[in-house]
Formats: sequence, C-alpha cells, structure tokens
Amino acid sequence: MVFAHCPYVTTFIKGKNRKLKLNGNLAEFAMMTTIPSGLHWQWLQEGMAFDIFHREPIDDEDWKVMMETTTEERFDIVTQPTAHRRKRVLVSDMDSTLIHQECIDELADYAGIKAHVAEITERAMNGELDFKEALAERVALLKGLPESTLQQVYDSRITLMEGAATLVATMKHHAGAYCLLVSGGFTFFTSRVAQELGFDEDQSNTLIIRDGHLSGEVADPILDKDAKRASLIACCEQRGVGLSESLAVGDGANDLPMLLKAGLGVAYHAKPVVQAQARAVINHNDLSALLFVQGYARDEWVN
Repeated sequence: MVFAHCPYVTTFIKGKNRKLKLNGNLAEFAMMTTIPSGLHWQWLQEGMAFDIFHREPIDDEDWKVMMETTTEERFDIVTQPTAHRRKRVLVSDMDSTLIHQECIDELADYAGIKAHVAEITERAMNGELDFKEALAERVALLKGLPESTLQQVYDSRITLMEGAATLVATMKHHAGAYCLLVSGGFTFFTSRVAQELGFDEDQSNTLIIRDGHLSGEVADPILDKDAKRASLIACCEQRGVGLSESLAVGDGANDLPMLLKAGLGVAYHAKPVVQAQARAVINHNDLSALLFVQGYARDEWVN
C-alpha cells in the first residue's frame, strides 16, 4: 500500500544481528519519534524494516534528535520525498563500497608497503589530501610490481560486499535501472567486479603496464571526484532520466560531489566527512538496505 497523499517517507531499518527492544515492535519505536503528525506506516519486512509516511518534512532539529536515538539503538534511518523513490539509475563507488577492500592497499601488500600506502589512502578518503596527487604518489610506489599480481590480488583478496548483487538485480528487474560503477581505482578490478555484480558499465583509472610490470603511472585523464559527478550527470542525461531518479552510493570524500548531486546520495559505512554532508547514511546494514530505502518489500527482492 502506498500513501499517495503523504509526500514524505521515513524508513527505519534494524541493524544486522540487533535484538529489538520495545517487545520487538518497530512501529511503537517509530511513533515515539518526532516525525510530524499525519502518520501512516507499513512493514517492508516484519521485525526488520518499515516506512512511516508523513505530510511535512522533518525539521533539522528533530532530525538530529532522531539520528542520535536511532544510532544508539543501531537503526539506519533515511527520510526523503515519496516521489521518484524507486530509482532508475544507480551509480556506485567500488572500493570499500561494492567490495570490502581498497585494491591499491592490497597491491601494496605484495610490494611490502601496505601500511604506508594504506595510511595515504585513509587520508585521501577523509579528504585530507588531493586525490590526484595521492593516487599518483601511491601508484609510483608500485613501480616494478609484476602485472600478474593484479590477478593474484583479485583472486585471493577481493570479496564482494553483502547485498551488492541483490541491489543491482532488484533495481534492474523492477525499475529497469541502468547501473554504473565509477571508481578512482583501476580498470583491471572494476571490469571484473562490474561483471560479477551485473553492472552495465564501469569507469575508472588505468594502470600503465610496461614489459609485464607496473610502470608506476596512471593513464590520463584521472577519474576523480569531479569526473564521478560528471559521469552521474551524463549517465542520467543519456537515458532521459532526471537526477531525482538517481541513486549514488560511496564512502570516501571523492564520492561527495556525486552523492550531493544525485536524487538520493547514500554514505555507506563512510568516512566522517562524508557522513556529515550526505543526505542519507547507512551504518548498520549491508547494501540490501538500499532496497528498503527505495520502498522494496523483502518479498520483492531478486537474489
């Protein structure tokens, strides 16, 4: 049931492996919040996730209180307009979003310099360093690594994020969504991850290989935060889809411009600087939570 007369919806999602309080009644918990009057609610999955529909948006102070409460209870909560809720374009980061790892850090481990490279990666993802400069510095440190290391890393280190395949399959099945992977990482990995998860396209950076070894360079142009934002816009324009019908997800500072431009930008287990600015945050669930956020009941998911 969709409450068409209510222009706003707030979705509550219980954290994974979290025991419910309030005798397991999520609705009772929701009614104790500061959501404006005129409430209607419905389960998306009983005991796990539900929507509350309301006529007025939640003001900033009430939202702050709700976020503090739900964080303590380990709920994820997202509020948004009901219009264009089921998105027709998905644009996602890869490292630490669609996969658990940062590929460049795993490559650095084979060169014996993981700790050093990971520290640079962390600072770059926190927005403390210029992305292009940090990328060039890290890739230079990989000079001389055998090309075969790329496949070794993919086979032995890279693991897909839970819920990623279900998110893509469900959005494609129900909304005919176009799914684009955009990453500041490397084409060797993005092409394989995109294929495994069912993405339509991937865009990323290319490591230059000479004589079977990494040259320590990345081909121009570098895909950075501005390129990610531009890719989102172009993807929507090419398909005649409004930005309000797009979903972007990522975890690092270089994802922020696309998250802020998308109809719904989700900070997924993200760095503090990203969580502070994104309009939606997921901290306690996997990527399948983004289906609840779009109003898909659990029995609509495509596995």
